[in-house]
Amino acid sequence: MSYLFVNAHGASINYDSNYVVVKYGQESERKIPVENLEAIYIFTSAQITSQCVVQCLKRGINISYYSKSGAYFGRLHSTSHVNVKRQRKQAALADTEFSLELARNILCGKIHNQKIVLKRYARNSQKDVTDLQIKMQQSLNKIQSCHTISEMMGYEGNAARLYFEGLRRVVHEEFDFDGRSRRPPKDEFNSMLSLGYSILMNEIYGKLENKGLHPYFGFMHSDRENHPTLASDMMEEWRATIVDAMVMSLVNGNEIHKKHFEHDTDSPGYYLNKDGLNIFLHKFEGKMKTAVQYLDYIDYPASFRQSIDLQINELAKAVDEGDASLYHPIWLR
Repeated sequence: MSYLFVNAHGASINYDSNYVVVKYGQESERKIPVENLEAIYIFTSAQITSQCVVQCLKRGINISYYSKSGAYFGRLHSTSHVNVKRQRKQAALADTEFSLELARNILCGKIHNQKIVLKRYARNSQKDVTDLQIKMQQSLNKIQSCHTISEMMGYEGNAARLYFEGLRRVVHEEFDFDGRSRRPPKDEFNSMLSLGYSILMNEIYGKLENKGLHPYFGFMHSDRENHPTLASDMMEEWRATIVDAMVMSLVNGNEIHKKHFEHDTDSPGYYLNKDGLNIFLHKFEGKMKTAVQYLDYIDYPASFRQSIDLQINELAKAVDEGDASLYHPIWLR
């Protein structure tokens, strides 16, 4: 399946004879068979025709809107995959032993994956992060004996602080990174993390809907107005695995530089410029297409995008059975 990213001012998106057609000015155009398209991401003031919108809604192709700097605005999606029976089960499992076990599985997987990503980049940069990894493992061990989700989230937060301190040690010297910051991102590194998490959450959101799960009925994160907590839950095991590793590869591989960012002096945030966004989106799509074999229930390589889809299938099975032990997070090696 294809994902269409549109990052060209003045582009138009049309539907013609079973193709989605993107026109860039008078000469250049791109055509994608509509049956191969899973989602459209629009990062500019591109225009999309009503005919194209209708075809996307009929076929369950989500359309997401971002600002030119990557701020997420919202999405259009169809309701063709609503599964009320599954969603009733999902809601009934909140605040039960199911939630506790699922949270423990996911958070342990997340911290493990953070340790592996940190270890890889520390080795490449010849930096020592052993002290941080020992403390992260201690937090992981504590989570395994917790009796409440709030306790688990406390230990997860501690592990996250240690992890980002580790990334600060190993990131390329061109980029200043002093820990995680949001709304607005206070440096270029955080800008890329925030954009990557936003795109990743949006993909997971769509996959949850396609499996008849409700993205706003979460098990681990606290309910917040207008926030898809289940998408947040399911993203945790993928943050370091996909986004953090990708951003580190961009930076430490000298694929992106500070010249690819803009600084907003009114609300001191850093955002990718057009060229930087093109580099970032190309890298992100390449990462999502990368074949890996980290899931313990398949014996063949699957792309990260396919792996997320498989994991959402496993979550749906766990919800249907009311058994969180059926869900195993991705576990890097």
